[in-house]
Amino acid sequence: MKTLLISALFFPVLCLAQSYNLKPVTTGENTSIRGMSVVSDKVAWVSGSNGSIGKTLDGGMTWIWTKPAGYEKLDFRDIEAFDENKAVIVNAGSPAFILLTSDGGKNWRECYKNLDSAIFLDGMGFWDAQNGMIFGDPIRNKMQLLKTRDGGMNWQDVSGNLKTEMKVGEAGFAASGTTITTYGKGNVWIATGGSVSNIYFSDNFGYSWKVYKCPIIQGESSTGPFSMAFFDAKNGVVVGGNYLKDTENTNNVLLTGDGGKSWKKPARPVTGYRSGVTYINKKVLLATGSSGTDVSNDGGMTWHNISGLSFNVIQKSKTGGLILLAGNKGEIYQLIIGR
Repeated sequence: MKTLLISALFFPVLCLAQSYNLKPVTTGENTSIRGMSVVSDKVAWVSGSNGSIGKTLDGGMTWIWTKPAGYEKLDFRDIEAFDENKAVIVNAGSPAFILLTSDGGKNWRECYKNLDSAIFLDGMGFWDAQNGMIFGDPIRNKMQLLKTRDGGMNWQDVSGNLKTEMKVGEAGFAASGTTITTYGKGNVWIATGGSVSNIYFSDNFGYSWKVYKCPIIQGESSTGPFSMAFFDAKNGVVVGGNYLKDTENTNNVLLTGDGGKSWKKPARPVTGYRSGVTYINKKVLLATGSSGTDVSNDGGMTWHNISGLSFNVIQKSKTGGLILLAGNKGEIYQLIIGR
């Protein structure tokens, strides 16, 4: 049955005059992958549980796996890579670590350590090669915010910049490292869920913040937004749902045209819980999760299912067209869009 299923994946799924072909490129590594950074059509990095870091230099044809020495038991939920040599990784849970490599993963430098039993870092975003931000679950009702100005070498706690206290039961989700997204010169959005869902927005690198309501499904610890993407400063999307009921699709995708101030439901939603979303261009979007993958060809207004395979994260190349998806058991797939 497994052989038949994998073979069937090479036959394209037709959808609105386009074909979507999911091609497995690697599997079998003992890790659940949630972090991904596709630098170019050749270079991509992934991170996951059991301290595992993967890298490809040939567009996914071959992968090099490594585990930072001394950190083999950590669950690295997010990674930001800049080229084939430099990458920053962050783990979920306590103690919290941020590691950096400048030699392609051979050696890793510990750039941040937090032993607080309440620390839980959720995701990371960079505006450029020097400036980045990490957010984490609240400690004493305050969202944890870390900022770097030197490419990840040093991190400053800037949690005090956000004056708004989070509600009891409100937190972030480290499902794919994408409940934080950065854009342009200083824009950053952070999505929270659980008891309530909010969008925290700053247009000045996190020095000051505004808070907008996010009317996605919420109210339980397993509900809310699990991924977010912005095409530009105005147009964005959030996806999520209830990860305990991953085939349900009640109010689990929303669109904004005003930078997150207001959100609307699409005419036709995704078909289940989704933990990763990305723009291919302004019209074409892809969303994935444990119950499948959906595509929209009209800016997110209508969605169509193209696969029932389980994934955690999806990303498109920052500079090209390579699209990768990853999930459990070290599974990484390439999505090929054709006509």
